[in-house]
Amino acid sequence: MTGGRVVVIGGGLAGVTAALRCADSGFRVTLLEARSRLGGATYSFRRGDLVVDTGQHVFLRCYSAYRDLLDRLGVSDGVRVQSRFRAPVLTPRGTGSVLTRWNLPAPAHLAPALLGYRLLTPRDRVRVARTAFALRRLDPDDPRLDRVSLGEWLRRRGESERAVQALWGLLAVAALNAEPDEASMALAARVFRTGMLDDADSVDIGIPQRPLAQLHGEPASRALHAAGVDVRYRCKAAAVRYAPGGLRIPVRERGSAGVLDADSVVVATPHRAAAGLLADLPLPEVASWARLSSSPIVNVHVVYDRPVTGLEMAAVVDSPLQWVFDRTAVAGSSRGQYLAISQSAAHEHVDARTGDLRRLFLPALQEVFPRARRARVLDFFVTREPRATFRQAPGTAALRPPTRTAVPGLVLAGAWTATGWPDTTEGAVVSGIRAAEAVEKDQRSRHGVEVTA
Repeated sequence: MTGGRVVVIGGGLAGVTAALRCADSGFRVTLLEARSRLGGATYSFRRGDLVVDTGQHVFLRCYSAYRDLLDRLGVSDGVRVQSRFRAPVLTPRGTGSVLTRWNLPAPAHLAPALLGYRLLTPRDRVRVARTAFALRRLDPDDPRLDRVSLGEWLRRRGESERAVQALWGLLAVAALNAEPDEASMALAARVFRTGMLDDADSVDIGIPQRPLAQLHGEPASRALHAAGVDVRYRCKAAAVRYAPGGLRIPVRERGSAGVLDADSVVVATPHRAAAGLLADLPLPEVASWARLSSSPIVNVHVVYDRPVTGLEMAAVVDSPLQWVFDRTAVAGSSRGQYLAISQSAAHEHVDARTGDLRRLFLPALQEVFPRARRARVLDFFVTREPRATFRQAPGTAALRPPTRTAVPGLVLAGAWTATGWPDTTEGAVVSGIRAAEAVEKDQRSRHGVEVTA
């Protein structure tokens, strides 16, 4: 290898992607991870005979960068993508519906489902179909869209409150971790255009068939080792500073202090941590990153002594429930049925006591799955992600920094940076790709480094 020295701080999907790409380009790469594992927010733990993911992650067929990373990690067989989008929508009254796509060219592929969505009046369904066609004409990169919320934009088009909550909100809350009135219309346009309307099969849902640690963290460790990356676990970077001819990173590793020098540094941490690392550098925009704030996700886990539903996943409206997933096989459960309830924008639940959540969600499950009334609960527990994503509200586009910074050799990665995507696995991987491209371009221009794959 004839490339320069690159230090990547952070072992989530963004950092892993950047490190692999930089290693492929011939750089000498060191990845620093403060934890004992890779994968960032996507990880698993054991509880009895279960392997539990802290949160239920799904993706869309259009997540091409993320799917390429799974290929690179050798785990594409660990996910299943629907042959055709289908999402049952349940209600406590038993009057549910199904969202599905038809074998028609975009955007007509969703028209029959929208026009037949039984949870809305016929008049609302017609409006919804018209709104879908209007969404397809929007440019997600138009800065004017980031000044209004999804809810405001929908009401301007005459969408009813029922349609805003029971259809658009159902999808947007899961994708943006924000209620319609709190979600940036620019990011909503990205979700609905790229994810649902531009191509007929973009909306097909991909569901992990393995625990996230086996899908991301462990395969990433193997791939990085094979690529020659020096991965240092339990190694915490304290700051990024200027140094003669490059950058310097003070670190603490296994109880002792040290310093790493680098030609380029990729900071691939969440925005709060990134701001702390860069506090000593002349980057005035760092102070504004705190305004990105955060939004929580809460996952409620219930193990029954018998199956209570035959659905792999379902959305729920008119209920405390949002999305419910059958995790029995993925978690390796040997008895009954294990359901995970995924609650996005869960501000009201993130600090609630587990007992209070039990009293709320178990009756809600019984309403939509009547067989749960006769089943015994073997286990009930809650995982909380208080800062699952940045707060994807109107005005955040101006706060998300580009990959390149004003400091030579310093680049940023992470789903919170200016990828144009919401805070998703796709956004994280895209940011890592862009970071690696910026490193290569920067080192070529500054040092005339010959980079060989």
